[in-house]
Amino acid sequence: MENYYLAIDIGASSGRHILGRTEDGKLILEEVYRFDNRQVRRNGHDCWDMDNLWTGILEGLKACKALGKIPRTIGIDTWAVDYVLLDGEGNPIGDAVAYRDSRTEGMDKLVGGLVPPDLLYARTGIQKQIFNTIYQLMALRVERPETLNRAEFLLMIPDYFHYRLTGVKKQEYTNATSTGLVNAREKTWDRSLIAKLGYPQKLFGELSMPGTVVGELTEEIQAQVGFNATVVLPATHDTGSAFLAVPARDDRAVFLSSGTWSLLGVENEVPITTEESRAENFTNEGGAWYRYRYLKNIMGLWMIQSIRRELNGVAYVEGKTSSYASGRTYSFPDLIEEAKKAADFPSMVDANDESFLAPDSMIDAIKDDCAKTGQPVPQTVGQIMQTVYSSLAMAYENGIAALEDMTGKHYTSLNIVGGGCQDMYLNQMTANATGLPVYAGPVEGTAIGNLLVQMIAGGEFADLGAARVAIRRSFEIQEILPQSK
Repeated sequence: MENYYLAIDIGASSGRHILGRTEDGKLILEEVYRFDNRQVRRNGHDCWDMDNLWTGILEGLKACKALGKIPRTIGIDTWAVDYVLLDGEGNPIGDAVAYRDSRTEGMDKLVGGLVPPDLLYARTGIQKQIFNTIYQLMALRVERPETLNRAEFLLMIPDYFHYRLTGVKKQEYTNATSTGLVNAREKTWDRSLIAKLGYPQKLFGELSMPGTVVGELTEEIQAQVGFNATVVLPATHDTGSAFLAVPARDDRAVFLSSGTWSLLGVENEVPITTEESRAENFTNEGGAWYRYRYLKNIMGLWMIQSIRRELNGVAYVEGKTSSYASGRTYSFPDLIEEAKKAADFPSMVDANDESFLAPDSMIDAIKDDCAKTGQPVPQTVGQIMQTVYSSLAMAYENGIAALEDMTGKHYTSLNIVGGGCQDMYLNQMTANATGLPVYAGPVEGTAIGNLLVQMIAGGEFADLGAARVAIRRSFEIQEILPQSK
C-alpha cells in the first residue's frame, strides 16, 4: 500500500492540495484540488476570507477521499505575519486582517518609542517591514484594545487551520519568527520584548518545530471528509518550506523563492544581527531544524500579478476597482511577450518601495515613480512590464551584492524555486544582471518543502540531505547562463 502525504499550500491568490509519495527514490506529486484565496473588506479593513479558505481546505480533503488516495499525514503552509486571536473557548475574535491593510501606518514609530529599532533587530534579527505582526498587534492595541485584552491565544494562519482540523493549538517556530517577537538566539518568544510592548503574555505559548505531530483529525472533520489522518507541522511559513526544496549543489548557492514575494538569501547556522545587517534590511527568519534563512524580501511577482489583474478588470481586494480594463484578457505569457517588444525601454523603479505594497493601481504607482525620478514614463503594456522586469533583475543583483558584503562569501549560482521559476524571460534577465548561472526549479518548491518535512517525519527520507538528493533526481532543473549585455 502506497503512503501518501498531503501538502496544503495556500498562497496570496490560491491554495492547492498536493499529494506526494515516493517511488524508486523519486518524489511523485499530484495536484488534487485548487481553490481561490481572496480578500474582503470588513469593518474598515482588508481581511482574508477565512470561511472561503476553510471550505477550500475541506473540499480538497474530500477530493482525496474521492480519488481513494488517503494521506498518511497532512500539513498546511501559508504566508507569514498574519494571525487569528482566540477567546477562552477557542473561538476566533475579530477579523483576520491582511498584511497589506493600511492599519499599520505609523505603528513603527509607536513600537520604536518603546523598543529602539537597533535593539529590536539585535534581539530578533527580523527586518523592519511595516506589516510585521509586531506592528499589527500595536495597531490592534491602539484601535481595539478590548479585542486584544479578551484574547487568550494567538495562532498564525496555518496554526489556526491546523487547530480547526485537530482541536489542538500549536505555535510553529518558522512562522512565529516572522512576527518580530521571537529572540533569534534563544529561539523562543522574547518575553522581555513582549512586556515592553504591552502585549498580553498569555497569547504566546511553547513553540513547536516542523515535524511535530499536532494530532489526528477530529471526529467531526472525519465525518465530513470521510477519513482520518495525522496532522504534522511542516515549516508553516511558505518561504521556510520553499527553501527546503532548493536542490543546492554547494554552500555558494543563493536561494530565491519566487512567487508573490521574492525571497532572496542563503541558509546560515547562526543569525547575523549586526547594525550593518539591519541597515541593509536583511532578515534572519527561523527555519526547520533551527537553520536561519538570511534573506531580503523583495516585492516580487506581486507587481506583475497586480498589473495583470488591472488589465483584466479584476481588483486585488473586494470593494476596490480597476480603471485599466482593456477588454482583452492577458495571460502571464502574453505579458512576457509584450515586455519583449519593449526590451530597450530603460526605466526602473525600486521594487521594495512601500508605494508598491498595496496601491489602488499598480500601473499608476509605477508611472508616478518614473515621473518623480525623471525617467521616461511607461505608456504601453510592454513598457510597463519591461520596467517591472528590469527593476526585479536589478533588485536581485543588488541583493546578492549586499549578501556577499554581509556574509563575506562569494556566491557562484542562483537557485530559483516556486512559480516564478517558470518565467524564463525574468530568469534570463536575472542571469544577465547578476552574472551568475541560474538554476530554475522545481516549480512546486513550497509544496515540496512541506512534503519533505512530513516524509522525513514518516521515515521516507533519513534527513534533509537525502531529501534534496531525491529532488534533483525527481524534477527537471533548467540552467540559464548569463548572456553579454
